[in-house]
Amino acid sequence: MAEPLPVQRRVDLGVAKLMPDLDQDGGWLLTLDDTPQSYVDLGDPTHLEFEYTRRLGHLVDALAPAGEPLDALHLGGGALTVPRYLAATRPGSRQRVVEVDGPLLALVEERLPWQGPGVDITTTVADARAALAVAPAGSADLVVADVFHGSRTPAHLTSVEFLRHAAAVLRPGGCYAANLADGPPLAFARAQAATLRAVFPHTCLVAEPSVLRRRRYGNILLIGSDRPLPVRELSRLLAADPFPARLCDEDELTTLVGRARPVLDEQAEASPPPPAGAFSVG
Repeated sequence: MAEPLPVQRRVDLGVAKLMPDLDQDGGWLLTLDDTPQSYVDLGDPTHLEFEYTRRLGHLVDALAPAGEPLDALHLGGGALTVPRYLAATRPGSRQRVVEVDGPLLALVEERLPWQGPGVDITTTVADARAALAVAPAGSADLVVADVFHGSRTPAHLTSVEFLRHAAAVLRPGGCYAANLADGPPLAFARAQAATLRAVFPHTCLVAEPSVLRRRRYGNILLIGSDRPLPVRELSRLLAADPFPARLCDEDELTTLVGRARPVLDEQAEASPPPPAGAFSVG
């Protein structure tokens, strides 16, 4: 059988490439302007290659008893790695994915289809905040924000006002999770944690220890809810991962935030650009 070939296509936000993983049958890497966006394994949707997606997977596992379906709204599509994982581990989950780049979504659906028995994933081409603002109140158990234009989180998705929309969409006990990236001195991440705490009474942050120690640039997961989070179970899963991460909540998060203030719309800025070569591939 011939090996799968890479695919390159211009989409709204740049040049998308789908590259087969020659070491993993069914594995594909999606990049946008040579910045990695997603990795999916068509043969095993529970295979999470990127460290930050593994942490999102651990959160999905900790939110409810094993196998219990969840209603989820995903802001940012990529190759639908996390929606595929949730559909595989929690059959019957109802999921909606919002992606601003229609041609990118069409490419993924054409080359890496996700539909199958028991998979309930619908997609919408729209701006994440605009879609969130009109989503039915109390309709989701989980809202995941994983939106990058290139390698940066857009400014309008970083404010208190944006998070209030997310909180309104969640059911009581529902969970909001945002993937962002930052590096020393973590000014953006600290302000985003302060913003999260201004909206959600229960919050935590997950990152690699070296990122928290301000030694390197990397992904940071912010999590919020109106009810206590499953921090004990999530901490256990994070510690057992081949790439361990650290969970900060309560006093640790207060220390990390320091004097950072919540971000309002009029002050919002996109996340800082990564250092040269931080995420690029050849």
